[in-house]
Amino acid sequence: MDLNIASIETLLVPPRWLFVKVTTRSGLAGWGEAVLEGRAHTVATAIDELSDYLIGKDARRIEHHWQAMYRGGFYRGGPILMSAISGLDQALWDIMGRSYDEPVHALLGGRVRDRMRVYAWVGGENDEAIIESAQAAISAGFTTTKMNLLNGPLSIVDSHRKIDDAVTTLARLRDAVGNKLDIAIDFHGRVHRPMAAVLIDALAPYNPLFIEEPVLPEHLEFMADLRRNTAIPIATGERLFSRYDFKRLLTLGAADIVQPDLSHAGGITESRKIANMTEAWDIALAPHCPLGPLALAACLQVDAISHNAFIQEQSQGIAYNQANDLTRCLTNPEVLNFDSGFVKIPDGPGLGVEIDEQYVRTVAKSGHRWRNPLWTHEDGSVAEW
Repeated sequence: MDLNIASIETLLVPPRWLFVKVTTRSGLAGWGEAVLEGRAHTVATAIDELSDYLIGKDARRIEHHWQAMYRGGFYRGGPILMSAISGLDQALWDIMGRSYDEPVHALLGGRVRDRMRVYAWVGGENDEAIIESAQAAISAGFTTTKMNLLNGPLSIVDSHRKIDDAVTTLARLRDAVGNKLDIAIDFHGRVHRPMAAVLIDALAPYNPLFIEEPVLPEHLEFMADLRRNTAIPIATGERLFSRYDFKRLLTLGAADIVQPDLSHAGGITESRKIANMTEAWDIALAPHCPLGPLALAACLQVDAISHNAFIQEQSQGIAYNQANDLTRCLTNPEVLNFDSGFVKIPDGPGLGVEIDEQYVRTVAKSGHRWRNPLWTHEDGSVAEW
């Protein structure tokens, strides 16, 4: 079987995904998900540029190709390049697994668990809608949820009315669901340092499972301060793009839970190394994944071999993914079936999911140009989203 790479193709799949297909000369193909939300066309261009190196190479030399794509440019790292590398890396691992008729996790040492806990997103325009969303998650079998409490901008120093509103929402949710749900709170980097400690202290009585991105990842020193002053686990990592970024986080002691995104942080190859690094620091792994089925399948391969992985994000219920069901792009959608808040580790070859290529190509004809909202403060200045 000739496993030299013959072609590389990208497909813009609504609502905001970017699939990459790598095909070998023998016709064996692998798929990955490379999108950087809001910058899909830019990442597609980066993949096209990286294809100059990959075309004609043996698809099985994954580590070598990763190093070449990363180190082969004088300027390296960052969201665009690492997202491009991520999707290509996932596709190469998919080819590798298919060439041996084995799941990726089997080639990386075998799984340490049979299924992975997943959490659902809850949300709504008001407290009643949020409670209804949470009760629907319970009915669907989920035991863990994550939510945004701040659905608008928060100034660097802001009114305590907004803090009170956030606390009231969480209090009402906790009163409605009791201990049936573990509730993680995503600050989404929207909170500046002066308000972050205030908000964390105010939410503490309601026992959040963890608090995500209490401040922006540019401020890891401040995040470390917050972590030292609360018993609530702190999570971050979706906007860190390599083990070198995570090395600084670990050195500073800025988090209890790391959340590399396998479509942004170098794919399976790099995220596995990040997982191993964090295990040595006794830090939990919870891969970030508000994306499509290929991204989730890649995450589950790393979850399968990472002893410190404890929960997995997935995009079901996220408002901006409603235009395309998580499993509609698959011919084996049952592989990503959520049962009692868990999903079974895929055991099919490669990533374990089979793309419905005819459907994907049909919807990709319309493409997408997804952009995140642009928020402003009351004075007209740009706010964090």
